[in-house]
Amino acid sequence: MIKSLFTVLMIVATTYSVGAQTTDAQTAAANLPPVVNMSSDEARKHMMDQLGIKALRPGPSADASAPNAANYNEALANPYPKLPDLLVTKNGKKISTAKAWTNLRRVEIAEDLEREVYGRIPENVPAVKWTVKITDREFVGRTPVIAKQVIGRVDNSSYPLISVDINMMLVLPTNVKGPVPVLMMFGRPSFPAPAQPSPENLEKINTALKELLIQSSPELKAIFDQYPAYNPIIRSGPSPFAPPPAGELSPTEQLLAAGWGYATIDPNSVQADNGAGLTTGIIGLVNRGQPRKPEDWGALRAWAWGASRALDYLVTESMVDAKKVGIEGVSRYGKAALVTMAFDQRFATGLIGSSGKGGTTLHRRVFGEAVESLIGFSHYWMAGNYLKYGASEAKFGSKNAGDLPTDSHGLIALCAPRPTFISYGIPEKGDAHWLDQQGSYMATVAAGSVYKLLGAKDLGVSNDYMKEKMPPYNTSMLDGELAWRQHDGGHTDAPNMKHFIPWANRVLNYDVRR
Repeated sequence: MIKSLFTVLMIVATTYSVGAQTTDAQTAAANLPPVVNMSSDEARKHMMDQLGIKALRPGPSADASAPNAANYNEALANPYPKLPDLLVTKNGKKISTAKAWTNLRRVEIAEDLEREVYGRIPENVPAVKWTVKITDREFVGRTPVIAKQVIGRVDNSSYPLISVDINMMLVLPTNVKGPVPVLMMFGRPSFPAPAQPSPENLEKINTALKELLIQSSPELKAIFDQYPAYNPIIRSGPSPFAPPPAGELSPTEQLLAAGWGYATIDPNSVQADNGAGLTTGIIGLVNRGQPRKPEDWGALRAWAWGASRALDYLVTESMVDAKKVGIEGVSRYGKAALVTMAFDQRFATGLIGSSGKGGTTLHRRVFGEAVESLIGFSHYWMAGNYLKYGASEAKFGSKNAGDLPTDSHGLIALCAPRPTFISYGIPEKGDAHWLDQQGSYMATVAAGSVYKLLGAKDLGVSNDYMKEKMPPYNTSMLDGELAWRQHDGGHTDAPNMKHFIPWANRVLNYDVRR
């Protein structure tokens, strides 16, 4: 009796406590500034007002028949041909040593890129706590793997109106010895080949499922009696002991077969890929639901931050060689991969696929996509200050790409001397002229001067970006730490994976042990 009374009192006390805590949380939330909801256009206009911009130049059209059709005439592509010298400081000091690069010029370039192009990561970004949600042992082709769904929950105690849970899938081969290198990729995480119950266990599941279905709909009994061998659930997918599939393996299968692991991180779980999401996601959480300031980070920098936090987790995995983690992405995620590589020197290598303007392509080039294009439909990728370089009327007059204090050759140079593989396809297969492959090649050539200064090999050509011309596709320039290859496929880096893996094994000094 006394024990029962005590139990009742404990339940009442607990209920009261929980209720009090809930009330406290609700009160705290009620005192917080609400999330400001803005459309993408409204967010851009808000930034223009902060910068004193009255009008922006429209971007070029991809429609060749439009009055403002994009330029594809190489003779008109370089209105601002002189790039900021990577080896001369702003006060005119020539950089001739690795120490001077690291302490002086690299710092200047990183500052310019943060302030004017990609934005700054705030100092008060909250911590991330990683938790393994599901662990599954699977076969991918003939490779046994362990797959882990890992969730990174960002501490939102300072602003509980916004939650950010970073979603990542880590897949590691189990048929190799020792820690393995991992290629982190921006994309949609999923289990590659979820393990399935044995035939015996699947039969038990089907038996129980049939009984439940009949209880719910008795008329199904006659159907099951008519087809006694039918089972609602059947085993799916190829057997790991089946003959190998015809054709080339997928990039992830190639990585696993070569003794690499891979991690797929969902960038949208960090920050939405739209301008209306700037007051939510990690940017919104740090800003407590309010609009950005001109130097605040954009989505590219936010995605890169998410990748860095994912690397924090990989460092804790005993099966991962944390000194051999690379970053990969294609298109907008190629931009994010390059930004990640540039600003987080823990990443050992990068595979940068078809990244275009805002990635490897020179901002100063007027060929296909332009600065005005990013300012128009993808302003949220960049810092607010980037809008200044598309302004036709503003309190500061007007600016263009030629006014940028640095360019994409500087972003590539921040990766030096770490191995960086620049990948493109061909326009005929869908890697559009819009991306300006030649402009990316020029930036890569120019960045080579820093690689050589730091004792690494570049593309093996001169660093005269106005002189050097992009080689024919399927030409492998893979002898150095800075690599270039334009494959004969489309808007993907998949055809270059079979070239990236042996190149990365060599430059990272990785020899798989089975």
